[in-house]
Amino acid sequence: MEAKIREIVANDYTEVVFLWNHVLGVRTVTDENFRVTMEQMIKAGNYKTFVALLENHVVGFTSIVHSLAVGSANGYLHITGLAVHNDYQRHRVGTELLRYTENYAKDSGISSIILCTGMKRTDAHAFYEHNGYDKDSYCFDKIIKID
Repeated sequence: MEAKIREIVANDYTEVVFLWNHVLGVRTVTDENFRVTMEQMIKAGNYKTFVALLENHVVGFTSIVHSLAVGSANGYLHITGLAVHNDYQRHRVGTELLRYTENYAKDSGISSIILCTGMKRTDAHAFYEHNGYDKDSYCFDKIIKID
């Protein structure tokens, strides 16, 4: 079963929020803040979110940003989120989303893609390595308290 992949539209937002919450475990994503953020991302122009559809239902997504980097002529793509509904994992949907993203990069003249994933998400690590991604760095983050 091959998924249809296309850019996100507003009618997809609720299903993508479900994936952020229930697959990635990011409970701070709500319908409201997702809509607001998507509007900002669309306005900025260097963000894309692609959804994978099976029978007109969103079963996966990937969100990317084209970033610039010193020493890299065309910058790189950063995958900021990728999730596939639990019922459709191991059915090639995630791989199809990665290939779509890689083709988008190639068509845009971008030769590098990076992503970060949680330390405990060992199934995700194996998935990315199986799809040709190298584990070559650590990602660090810090929450800054804003008064």
